[in-house]
Amino acid sequence: MLRSCYGRCFGRRNGDGLLWHMDLKPHPAGDFSIAVVQANSSLEDQSQVFTSPSATYFGVYDGHGGPEASRFVNRHLFPYLHKFATEQGGLSQDVIKKAFSATEEDFTRLVKRSLPIKPQIASVGSCCLVGAISDGELYVANLGDSRAVLGRRGFDGEKKSVVAERLSTDHNVSSENVRREVEALHPDDSPVVVYCRGVWRIKGIIQVSRSIGDVYLKKPEFHRDPTYQQFVNFVPMKRPVLSAEPSIVTRKLRQQDLFLIFASDGLWEQLTDEAAVHIVSKYPRAVSIRFHNMFHFLLLISFKMTL
Repeated sequence: MLRSCYGRCFGRRNGDGLLWHMDLKPHPAGDFSIAVVQANSSLEDQSQVFTSPSATYFGVYDGHGGPEASRFVNRHLFPYLHKFATEQGGLSQDVIKKAFSATEEDFTRLVKRSLPIKPQIASVGSCCLVGAISDGELYVANLGDSRAVLGRRGFDGEKKSVVAERLSTDHNVSSENVRREVEALHPDDSPVVVYCRGVWRIKGIIQVSRSIGDVYLKKPEFHRDPTYQQFVNFVPMKRPVLSAEPSIVTRKLRQQDLFLIFASDGLWEQLTDEAAVHIVSKYPRAVSIRFHNMFHFLLLISFKMTL
């Protein structure tokens, strides 16, 4: 049976109520802590950790357009991971892809049911960064621009004692590689990526190219629906312009691995991977204070290696 740990149940808040953090708690491979800065009047982001004797799951869900998608992912993704892993005899990339796909399909059905009374839900979405540790294997799956960075001891020949190693891909069209990827998928839909209001955006609307939700940019029947068109302008597109296919990285945990930083884009807009790893390695028990005002969600996983 999975055991869930939520920072809201036992975390600490500062005086203004917009910052809370949870002190280090144990998981089978080490410890974890969570910290949050509420950047919007309505908190659109979620994070969670689930632990069991055989596995640890952890996730950061950075919502946009409203809280519905991130809350939905928070409730449904991990149960699907556990269900499919149990059915297939263990965790794998295929299990993770199936869990993401099932969560996306369920949220799309929710949007379809809700459209007549809440048409704006078709434009609600969430970035989704998920990690799992099972049998000494680390899995990192990502949609959007939240990021996972590993802090590890430097190998012989590396100058720094603690080195940053990025384990996720930023699906954001501010990256030239991501712009090229999106444009290559839509050669007859130009311009699919537009420089708008100082940043690159898909259809002039959204920066991330992968997410859970945002169904009006994935399903033509939604953005063509008269009910939805009363809420927003029509978005011309020939095929889905966003995807819910996660990028997945798998690697064995090593003796050199010290900790893993999971954070939404607010942190990475302010700090490089190397700077974040340096702060965590120098102040491992005061991360939420050192990172105050730099992030929306931060999840720190540390390892006690017994491999």
